[in-house]
Amino acid sequence: MLKTSKKIMCSFLLLLTLNTVWPQSKKTSVTVWDGMAIAGYVNDGGFVNFGGPTVKFIKKPWVFGFGILPTMRIKEDKVAAGAKKNSIITPTAGFGFTFIYKHFVTQIPFYYNTKTATADGKWNVGLGIGYKF
Repeated sequence: MLKTSKKIMCSFLLLLTLNTVWPQSKKTSVTVWDGMAIAGYVNDGGFVNFGGPTVKFIKKPWVFGFGILPTMRIKEDKVAAGAKKNSIITPTAGFGFTFIYKHFVTQIPFYYNTKTATADGKWNVGLGIGYKF
């Protein structure tokens, strides 16, 4: 009888402890779009993006994120006369940091320019500002 009472008491205390240590958390949700638009400057051209998959740290009203940034880059190629140019608007992806305060967004993206016949490939750092809807 004493062994059974101890087992029941230990089980009860264990359940009580687990409920205290790991309380119920808020419901998590998946969002497809963060609802922000950012425009900025990188490597002698501009860019526009709308956020992307991000790992975020939220402490209202601040949000800090690090993630992938699908982007439309706007830059005119500087090539020799008669040589073929790339399109002025090109899709690309980079990664970067996003800082949000209420509705104001600041972004520091990193994009890679591939090697060409006249230049080596290199990473470029940009700066963008935007609005969170």
